[in-house]
Amino acid sequence: MAFRELLNRLPAPVRWLAPPAVLLAGTAGLVAAWSGEPDVTPPVPSAEAARYCAALDAALPAEVLGHARKDPAPASPYTAAWETSPRTVLTCGGDRPDFLDDSTRKGPCVNEVGWGMAEDGDGGYRFATGMRMAYVEVHVPKGAYANYADPLAYLADAVRSSVPVISGKPDSDCLDGAS
Repeated sequence: MAFRELLNRLPAPVRWLAPPAVLLAGTAGLVAAWSGEPDVTPPVPSAEAARYCAALDAALPAEVLGHARKDPAPASPYTAAWETSPRTVLTCGGDRPDFLDDSTRKGPCVNEVGWGMAEDGDGGYRFATGMRMAYVEVHVPKGAYANYADPLAYLADAVRSSVPVISGKPDSDCLDGAS
């Protein structure tokens, strides 16, 4: 039996509502798939860095520029995220990002915390601290904020108070006293 004949056997209200229902279900499925953020693999820090990262996790703000904190799965004291679209993600205790070795990739000094920076290849930026007891990296995707560096002002105080500079080594990006 052809599809058209089968469709004609259905009562009129069912025939009229079936196409919009199928379209709505398909749209809902696509929206759910697109809005789902990928999970973040937490770094595996050394025992010393883990202590600093746990302190940082407790000190991080619940909100950044009006966006609530919503940590990624799996839950970890080494990752944090805020509900920007796409979301802003912070990791602590990972390996030294390669871009910190490039002196042309110096970023801003914000509230006495120096950040290296690099484009992420998708129009966003990655920021990382360099001269601290644990590496803190922040990924700010394209479109998350009007100015890609804005979240650093909300995160720098927590970094400064929780993750000290390496003993005897000043935060080289902040040597000029700018903050």
